Amino acid sequence: METDQLATIQAHPLGTHLDAVCTSFEEIVKDPVELETVSRKVIQDLSISLLPVLRNHVASRLLPSRTGQDNLSGDILKLISVIASDAFYSDRIRPLLHAVLAHRPDVEIWEQVYHAVPESTPPRKAIASILQTPWRLTTSSVVNSSEKRDQMDKLLSDELGVMYVDVPNFYEAFWGGIPQLETASEDIFQKCIQGPQPLFQQQGWTGWPGNAKEDSVLVWLTDIVERFLQWAQEYRPTITRRPLAQPDTPLEGSVARRKLDVGLVDDPKADKAGKYHWSHILVPGELKSNPNEDTASKAHLDIARYVKEVFTAQPTRRFVLAFTLCGSWMRLWEFDRLGGIASEKFDINKDGQRFVSTILGFLWMDDEALGFDPTIIKSGRQQYIEIRQDIKTERLILDKVIRPAHSIVGRATICWKAYSEGDKSKPLVIKDSWQYPERDEEGELLQQVTRQAVTNVARHYYHETVRIQAKDDDIQGNVRRGLDITRASNYRTGLARNLQTPAVEAISRNSSTGSKRSSSQISALLPPGKRSRSGSASPTKHDNEPLPNRIHRRLVLCDYGVPIYKAGSPAALLAALEGCITGHESLLKAGLLHRDISINNLMINEGNKESSLSSFLIDLDLAIKVDRVGASGAKGITGTRAFMAIGVLMGEDHTFMDDLESFFWVLFWICIHCRGPGQQGKATTEFEKWNYLNTEELARNKKGLISDERDFVRTAEANFTSYYQVLIPWVNRLRRVVFPNGRRWQEKDETLYSQMRQILRAGQDDPLVIAN
Repeated sequence: METDQLATIQAHPLGTHLDAVCTSFEEIVKDPVELETVSRKVIQDLSISLLPVLRNHVASRLLPSRTGQDNLSGDILKLISVIASDAFYSDRIRPLLHAVLAHRPDVEIWEQVYHAVPESTPPRKAIASILQTPWRLTTSSVVNSSEKRDQMDKLLSDELGVMYVDVPNFYEAFWGGIPQLETASEDIFQKCIQGPQPLFQQQGWTGWPGNAKEDSVLVWLTDIVERFLQWAQEYRPTITRRPLAQPDTPLEGSVARRKLDVGLVDDPKADKAGKYHWSHILVPGELKSNPNEDTASKAHLDIARYVKEVFTAQPTRRFVLAFTLCGSWMRLWEFDRLGGIASEKFDINKDGQRFVSTILGFLWMDDEALGFDPTIIKSGRQQYIEIRQDIKTERLILDKVIRPAHSIVGRATICWKAYSEGDKSKPLVIKDSWQYPERDEEGELLQQVTRQAVTNVARHYYHETVRIQAKDDDIQGNVRRGLDITRASNYRTGLARNLQTPAVEAISRNSSTGSKRSSSQISALLPPGKRSRSGSASPTKHDNEPLPNRIHRRLVLCDYGVPIYKAGSPAALLAALEGCITGHESLLKAGLLHRDISINNLMINEGNKESSLSSFLIDLDLAIKVDRVGASGAKGITGTRAFMAIGVLMGEDHTFMDDLESFFWVLFWICIHCRGPGQQGKATTEFEKWNYLNTEELARNKKGLISDERDFVRTAEANFTSYYQVLIPWVNRLRRVVFPNGRRWQEKDETLYSQMRQILRAGQDDPLVIAN
């Protein structure tokens, strides 16, 4: 190290700057030696906690870059991006982590920083891809899967990150506004402790099964709820909710056969003989006989599995309340599009009145308090929303769900086919999703491209931020009622895991977007400081650290269609793909790159005879302006990995060439999985695994598939359904232009648009394709 560098380090010591990081490290790794045996994921999480702190130190801005350009702070930022991607190699960072954990001298720590940072920038910038498309894999990214439990549980765990428990004031936030609840609960509990055979005694509830076995607890719970309801009749005489206890019977409505321990349904005759659907479950519950199973990998994950099914089956849910009962220890849960949070646990055999008020609250809550969207209004058998444009209020009738959300965390995009009241001839599409507030509003982007007359892209009709209780409907303020998760008992250890792509949050958005820089993009890199358990409970900041948030957006489109895999013939499929590629090029010329090409975002026009669009693109959630050099502002997004380009999987910059490659993968996937128009076959083991491979493995799989023409054709012949065998020559011709010489593209080439369209057009004229 040079003399001037040593002088800088001596003049600006680390001092106590790393103390908070070291404290959090020691909760995970007790001894520096353990770094040699811990998993790659642990190394990644530790690095994500440490590097922003080092980058925030004044010395990093004064020390020169390893490349001779800028300063060391810029090098650290590049390293953060690499670590946040699947291109990260843990051996590169271990010596630095060891030096910090071992409390080595400042000079040695900074030397290890220099050893860890990248030497140079690759031809295709990995940083840009991470900044533009930070990727968080969720259960919604799975396509054509049998949803085996072990695979889905891993995805669900990764999707949720850390579920924060022991959040103070949880009960008050969700139960506090229920009229007469506390008065009635106190009254009913007094009845429980009175009489010659009281229902609640010093040792707890009479009849409570000492071994807490599931069947015995279910019988006890059903009986005691009936007693509560009888006593509560003077307050609410017509409550129809009851516990549903069918732990051995799968509920209808899930891909896999999922069973539920217990749940509340709106059916006074709920019994073991009835048939129920996940759409009936108002409050799911998980029972464990062992109190020690109140852990992230046991009861917490089990209740999350049920909640995912509830969200999927109930598209109007903003959030879901739930409970776990491990032995006699009860914990209350709230799940939303940021994840799960939970109350402090309590022993129902010691705090009997709290148990009464909890159960009574679940039975009494109105639909909005249970998490249903009050802006979607029921009227008889119809549902509708009202929108206001200029001075006119318009009622839109929801016809049917055309795209449910299959995950808990994420954008959770849900689409309905709809129409304006009194006019069924012009179908509309209503799209609800939960966006990071830092992102450009999709509605504004779509309104812009509609005005520019972009072709083969769904047209804008209306957009808004949903408002509930006279406030913008967001997670932190509205759904979670301002609860402070930084006071959760596991917040410190969970923070590193839940910071998916910290580099994104550190860099401002390009000023050309016209958006303000969000504080969360700057400050989220800071490590958790020493927090007081008292004081402010701000939902947005704690010790100057922002919390992630999502906001509820609504968009109405003029164009209704069906997904491209429902094309009526092989020729129609090629024609639809051609139209969508035209739309992508038109969008690019208007200054936007789509970046989310998948089977559900390529549509075939249906129902709008006045539209000139035979097929079109939807979903600009992840679109960015092509001249943009900064980050998108998203802290984590979901993508359909089966359709991602090889370069994107390898962490490279996302360009229009990658989207064109994604069109190829969409066609390939349809030919493998569809037995006819909209007829999806069983998941194939060889390609189902694409849903679960890490990005490096998936990139290698895809490269191997396209590298040799004879092997590719042989694979197609073995795996394309009989319906699409006729397309093998045309899919192979696309492979030749998308992957010249069996290799992924090296230089951008806008003529690829016309080359692909020409092949697709020729395929439509093939007599064999037409005859099929």
